[in-house]
Amino acid sequence: MKPSEGFLNSMREAMMVLRTRGPTAATEVIQRALRGDPSRPAAGGAEAQARTLPPTAKRAQAPLPLRSKVSLDAEDRSHFDTLTYSNAAGRRQYRLYVPATATSEPMPLIVMLHGCTQSADDFAAGTQMNSLADQHRCLVAYPMQPRQANPSKCWNWFKPGDQRRECGEPSLIAGITREIIARHPVDPARVYIAGMSAGGAMAAVLVDQYPELYAAAGIHSGLPARCAHDLPSALAAMKGGNPSQTLTLESPQRPLIVFHGDADGTVDVANAARIVRAFGMPTQRSRETRGPGSGLRDWTVTRLLSGEGVEAELWTVHGAPHAWAGGDARGSYTDPAGPNASAEMLRFFLDHPIHHHR
Repeated sequence: MKPSEGFLNSMREAMMVLRTRGPTAATEVIQRALRGDPSRPAAGGAEAQARTLPPTAKRAQAPLPLRSKVSLDAEDRSHFDTLTYSNAAGRRQYRLYVPATATSEPMPLIVMLHGCTQSADDFAAGTQMNSLADQHRCLVAYPMQPRQANPSKCWNWFKPGDQRRECGEPSLIAGITREIIARHPVDPARVYIAGMSAGGAMAAVLVDQYPELYAAAGIHSGLPARCAHDLPSALAAMKGGNPSQTLTLESPQRPLIVFHGDADGTVDVANAARIVRAFGMPTQRSRETRGPGSGLRDWTVTRLLSGEGVEAELWTVHGAPHAWAGGDARGSYTDPAGPNASAEMLRFFLDHPIHHHR
């Protein structure tokens, strides 16, 4: 039986998606074709998202910024590779996205730490950071936490052995970062780290312990560095307890941009304010209102400046659950109704190269 033109088109699409977004997304395209439904997005990502979102968020679909400006030829020249890094603490695989726009000129590097139960491909699809990397000529790395290290694939941000410089998981993530810098044309003044949930909590640890390596950090639905020392204290911190744990934090050394939904039932929104507490009093606060009936969320941006001149932004997304604001429904734990956290983080990062605060 001769394959239909629609099926062949789907196979061509799958090959292109395999090169640009990885095997998980390509598998979804193939499964769609086998169901005889090449025109409708696969349900897996949307179903995973629907479990975390209220009805208004499920209806809203935020457009991907400027995606149409990246040609198919450019997508064909990009690549998303799986690599492995090892040191005395163990080994971790990571995915590295190299945009089609890459040249020999030094580029920014963004290190993205996924949340519990997520994978690198899932996180890349949900945040759409690779699309932004195409537009702004950045490398994007996604370290991968295996089940052997944590049954839910969470970064172990709450374990003392994984909270210190050159120990445990921080040493592995920093090692991955240094390996990419050594092997690719990376601008060492523009290396950044971001994460979601447990990944956000680990990003807070990394920027605190390696201020010479990371110029700034983006923390989405996360927690302050070293706010817990075991699983019970981690659960208490996630529910908004342990406020005294953050009072001993030193003055921040690097800029932070923090996103958190104030309806987050997994990590209490109180943690967002605790992350930026060391920056001192806000210098500016503004609220963005999307309008009733729009299906989109309102948010408040609070800008802070430490006594040493280090900047922070706190984005509180009103009514949002435990999900990446403005994310794509192809990834889990995404909230398309919110502001575009990926675009705002990248904007903040590129405004803060490391030499601004040396």
